[in-house]
Amino acid sequence: MRRLRNVKIVATLGPSSSDYESIKALFVAGADVFRLNMSHGSHDEHRERHAIIRRIEAEFERPIAILADLQGPKLRVGTFADGPVDLEVGDAFRFDLDPTPGDAKRACLPHPEIFAALESGSELLVNDGKIRLTVDECGKDFANCTVTVGGAISDRKGVNVPDVVLPLAALSEKDRKDLEFACEMGVDWLALSFVQRAEDVLDARNLAKGRAAVLSKIEKPSAVRSFDEILAVSDGIMVARGDLGVELPVQAVPPIQKQLIRKCRAAAKPVIVATQMLESMIESPMPTRAEVSDVAAAIYEGTDAVMLSAESAAGQFPVEAVETMDKVAISVESDPTYREVIEASRYAKRETVADGIVAAAREIAETTDISAICAYTQSGKTVVLTARERPRVPIIALSQLESTLRRITLTWGVHAVRCGELTRFKECVVNAARAARDYGFADETQQIVVTAGVPFNTQGTTNILRVAPCDERLIYSTDPE
Repeated sequence: MRRLRNVKIVATLGPSSSDYESIKALFVAGADVFRLNMSHGSHDEHRERHAIIRRIEAEFERPIAILADLQGPKLRVGTFADGPVDLEVGDAFRFDLDPTPGDAKRACLPHPEIFAALESGSELLVNDGKIRLTVDECGKDFANCTVTVGGAISDRKGVNVPDVVLPLAALSEKDRKDLEFACEMGVDWLALSFVQRAEDVLDARNLAKGRAAVLSKIEKPSAVRSFDEILAVSDGIMVARGDLGVELPVQAVPPIQKQLIRKCRAAAKPVIVATQMLESMIESPMPTRAEVSDVAAAIYEGTDAVMLSAESAAGQFPVEAVETMDKVAISVESDPTYREVIEASRYAKRETVADGIVAAAREIAETTDISAICAYTQSGKTVVLTARERPRVPIIALSQLESTLRRITLTWGVHAVRCGELTRFKECVVNAARAARDYGFADETQQIVVTAGVPFNTQGTTNILRVAPCDERLIYSTDPE
């Protein structure tokens, strides 16, 4: 099965998409990566969905990436004695550690780490920022505040603290259990929620022990400020615009999104744009024009993937949502302006032999009659470097390692194909030519570019580039070795 676009689609699974038929329908419609949201559902439910995805993968003989999204620390207020309380602008309100149910004057905030980090003038946001309070006075177990944006506050609403770095681990005890479960089950990516600093990512990497790649969700101002350090220790990034738009002015999110995408591309690390992309399709079979423009903007910016959350997990039209994203992507990528934008933002720094090889492959493919770039890889690094170039021709990734192929399925423009262990470069060329023909990227009259490394089956050795015919008779006649 070949996609007619380069950008990838991530679909979240949930009540609307939990059985074989519905998950298969999402894959056929265009989903390349499936997200398991560890905030919802039991381990048994996630294990069942994981097994279904692997069954579909075997049926279609196409690697599918599975991303387990960890919940992260949830900060919530306590309960209220007499139900919701209306707070008005100018009201005084106190948060403390007293577990007694709250009232119109105070409420429990059972997170001492918040009080430890607060200062006079800090802001507290409740219920996705619908209620805002400014701290007037605080101590190790209380914060006296003034309401600046009023509303109804009720039991266990979420709390955001945008302007401080909380002394709080990104991995809760639940996250650590979920991480181990997901790695043992065999997911390909772990998404780490509420990252604040690079150390949060290193903690998750130490627990994952290479069993899954680690993707950092950028959803806090502190993560934006520390982004370069976070990117350096992450395998990928998710621009999680939901909480980011709560903790930052909404008008700041679009330029931040653009900046983060460019930095990820320069680092050759995949980036997902997520949250509320087709929100109206939870209840409507058609998106709004603004939502379509939002998806298109992310694609024009060069993102590797766009993600559906509730639209595919709990919405009434999950398949239609994937189909819509697929159509938007195909339309954008066929626009000549798309190539102009992508090529104008191409990262030009070259530091390694592999950098030079993939840049040359892209240059040759664009200046001669080449149908595809076929890249052999062990770790996936050569493939993501090739994708950073955003070539005009398809990228066929070949590897004997199923785990590598699954992970790089998230990467822009990549069609992953499994091959056997190779001992000679001629075998590489023959296998690449067969893959290009079998998957409809070329016919016997056309040529491909092949990149590989010697010694074979070793990470970090990309040092060969060859332009080769797709006709095996010509390969054997021109390459006796």
